Amino acid sequence: MWDFNLSAIIGLMRKTYPFLIFRFLVYAAITGIALAITGGGAGVGWIGGAILGDASKGGAYGGMAGAAGAYGFLYYIREYVLYQVKAGHIALLVKFLHNEPVPEGKGMVEYASAQVKEHFKESSVLFAVDQLIKGVLKAISRLFNTVATAIPIPGLAVVISIISKIVSMSLSYVDEIILAYYMKNGAKNIWADSAEGLVFYTQNYRKMLKNAFWVSLLVWGLTFVVFLLVLGPFAVVTTLIPSLAGPVTFAIAALFAWGIKSAVIDPIAMTALMQVYFKAIEGQSPRADLEQKLEQVSDKFKTLKEKGKELAGMAPNPFGQTDRSAS
Repeated sequence: MWDFNLSAIIGLMRKTYPFLIFRFLVYAAITGIALAITGGGAGVGWIGGAILGDASKGGAYGGMAGAAGAYGFLYYIREYVLYQVKAGHIALLVKFLHNEPVPEGKGMVEYASAQVKEHFKESSVLFAVDQLIKGVLKAISRLFNTVATAIPIPGLAVVISIISKIVSMSLSYVDEIILAYYMKNGAKNIWADSAEGLVFYTQNYRKMLKNAFWVSLLVWGLTFVVFLLVLGPFAVVTTLIPSLAGPVTFAIAALFAWGIKSAVIDPIAMTALMQVYFKAIEGQSPRADLEQKLEQVSDKFKTLKEKGKELAGMAPNPFGQTDRSAS
């Protein structure tokens, strides 16, 4: 069915529990601010509506405006979250997956932060690489979907479309796996290593696709359960404040569920795919034909390679002939 070991993943979560606590606190703070923005919008709207004679409608519109503001806030801080939270956890998991020593307790969070700063001097560099990786992953998905839909099997296009949507949701974990590949190498050229990691991902696309499918079902299934669990209490609140009923209640419950997903569920999903990826590429060499194919279908892949060559200061070479000592 799937190729990851859930018991081993839960074990890794236990080992990194100090960072999980840190991660939970960060996302709890972020979720709290987003909820305050949403609730504040509803409150302002309610007051404005009361003045104009319709507090309920004013609260609803204010809540929706607040939810939009909360989304803007989440979008604004995404670079910080990637640098401080996700990259730090990736650094720890890579160490644990390869049985390397890591400090225990509170020192684990400081160690993770130091690891991130060692690999990425600025958050803007990490964010730029992450965006390029996501672009290449989308191109890889389009490439394989185009090939699959070209096969003359009745109903296959519909199936591929459904699978594609599910896999698209899991791409946020795959780009983190490529970053993990770079950290594992211990190299200094994130651009070149990310390009190479993407070639390895393409080589093992079927296996990664299958596991991404199961991971996506697991993640969104658990998130939906959390959403339903928190929806009840928030619905009770709306009986006390009727103006918060309807879309605002769902928005607040969705924000809370997002916080739990980001803090607790996402690390499990990321570790599952990381486990599959490293096991799949063990002993493999990157294929030059797939490298060339990625260059043809993705300008972002070309950008990764070009920036890698600029950083390394060397002439273009096939992956198999790259002089790692130069990076």
